[in-house]
Amino acid sequence: MQKKRVLIVYYSYTQQTKMQLKKFILGLESAGIEVSQERLEPLTPYEFPFRTNMRLTAAMFLTFFQRRMAISPVSDACLGAWDCIILAGPTWSYHPSGPVLDFLDRYGSNVCGGKIVIPFISCRSYWRLHYWTLKRRLGLYGSKVEKPIVFMHPQKEPWRFFGLILQLRGKIMRRENSWFRQRYPSYGHSKQQGEEAMEEGKKLAGKLLNDWCG
Repeated sequence: MQKKRVLIVYYSYTQQTKMQLKKFILGLESAGIEVSQERLEPLTPYEFPFRTNMRLTAAMFLTFFQRRMAISPVSDACLGAWDCIILAGPTWSYHPSGPVLDFLDRYGSNVCGGKIVIPFISCRSYWRLHYWTLKRRLGLYGSKVEKPIVFMHPQKEPWRFFGLILQLRGKIMRRENSWFRQRYPSYGHSKQQGEEAMEEGKKLAGKLLNDWCG
């Protein structure tokens, strides 16, 4: 029986998407799925952390208007035959990240055209416009876009908003007993969400092994 093959195209800025994908891939590979990864590399990435509030505000403004971020050329291996493609990345100001948008512009048709594509989204909270944008763009290429796999930061608002800003500025509070840390224990996804990502990988593997066609 020929192995089922999955391509994961991803961008991760603060490594939250990457960490969730690591568990997701374990779930796929535990069932014998062959997984290939393509990391999108910006030619001129944003600094991390941002050095000033002005730089951060400017980046948030530009990403709201879907500014592209040019990436290095993707490998020819992306053009292979895949049973499914995972397009993964964070939500930036309601939209897909700049590197993912550039990927869609330059490579979306050749890599994803006519394929089953599952968006894999890491976000603070607002992901629906991100998904809608991917679905609309990929639909132009004849892709079959499935229900997204979404992981929202589990902390409550407004603390996760403030926590994100502090993280991007490199000013997250370290004292465990501080007033803020009592309300915002940590940045990003939880260990439990990592286990959920692994289960999502296993679920997708089960579908593929049963000749799922989307």
